Amino acid sequence: MDVFQKCYDFKRDLEVKAAGLYPFFKTVEGNFGSRVVIDGKEVVMAGSNNYLGLTRHPKVVEAAIEATRKFGTSCSGSRYANGTYVIHVELEEKLAAYMKKEKALCFTTGYMTNLGAISTLAGRRDIILCDRENHSCIMDATQMTFAETKKYKHDDMQDLERVLEGSDPEAGKLIVSDGVFSMKGIIANVPEMVRLKKKFGMRIFIDDAHGVGVVGEHGRGSAEHHGVEKDVDVVMGTFSKSFAGLGGFIVGDERVISYVKHHSRQLIFAASMTPASVAAVTCTLELIQSEPQHLANLRAVVKKVRGEFRRIGYEIPDRPTPIVYIKVGDDVAAFKFWKDLLEMGVYTNPVITPGVPAGQSGVRASFMAIHTDKDIAQVIECFEKLGKAYGLLK
Repeated sequence: MDVFQKCYDFKRDLEVKAAGLYPFFKTVEGNFGSRVVIDGKEVVMAGSNNYLGLTRHPKVVEAAIEATRKFGTSCSGSRYANGTYVIHVELEEKLAAYMKKEKALCFTTGYMTNLGAISTLAGRRDIILCDRENHSCIMDATQMTFAETKKYKHDDMQDLERVLEGSDPEAGKLIVSDGVFSMKGIIANVPEMVRLKKKFGMRIFIDDAHGVGVVGEHGRGSAEHHGVEKDVDVVMGTFSKSFAGLGGFIVGDERVISYVKHHSRQLIFAASMTPASVAAVTCTLELIQSEPQHLANLRAVVKKVRGEFRRIGYEIPDRPTPIVYIKVGDDVAAFKFWKDLLEMGVYTNPVITPGVPAGQSGVRASFMAIHTDKDIAQVIECFEKLGKAYGLLK
């Protein structure tokens, strides 16, 4: 059997392209913040994770340029070897202070952060408690460790408690959960995790890729939102969303971070974050702390958007997250809905199985602090027209 036979047998992409519904790897030809150019046409970007809208902020852009001039385009090595520059250390110190933890550690990407941290912290004779709708990088990390993984129903703390009660009381336990679930914008029930932590003696690892910079009074994520920061052991975040760069980080106790720093293969054997990304993230972190209007603007946009979706008839829950998920039906219906939106001038992200259960495919819209009233009005108008056409409105 030819190992490549599965590649030649794969036809799904060709079938969807032939139907004119292929939605992936769309090329962005121009980026103007809340609007982009796709297929030669300017459209509202309602599918970006640039939540605070800082990727084009003049100070952030200039910081990246200046760091490149000073340090070059690449560190040409891993953090463990020659790739730790003074700016990496400064960023980690500022992140730890911002997140109110002892230490921080930066990885090259957010995906690698979860792979490296989770697979290092949980080992043989340990148990990982994993939400069934966690991000794929968490799922991949659980497969890289010798720890036993036990899944519980999505955001169901009663089911988590059931799983814990049936687990070896002597085993080390680590619950790993998204803080804000990336597809639907649900904020995890972290207070209940804290209660179970105290009852069963487990540790808590929160992936707040979509929470840091977005929720919480100061933007420190889901633990701050719930007022339980001191009880969450490790928080993970990414730089490719609110922080206008590329990379990821964890924060926690100094000894925990040091252990990961000296044992994680994904840190030791991966090239370091580029100077441009480090500088962009550092500048963004400073802006988040010194210019609270960015977070305030995002909250105003989220409040308006969710209110408008409810006004036109969508059943949208009242959450402080900028992610709005619209269930359409099967995969083909979701592709068609996505294409209709794009042709009307709004870019979103289609979400299909296995990302969601069968029959629950749809589109994920995400909003930024820089979306204008005009942008929002266009988005709502398009969703209202299509909502009526597809029978999705109340």
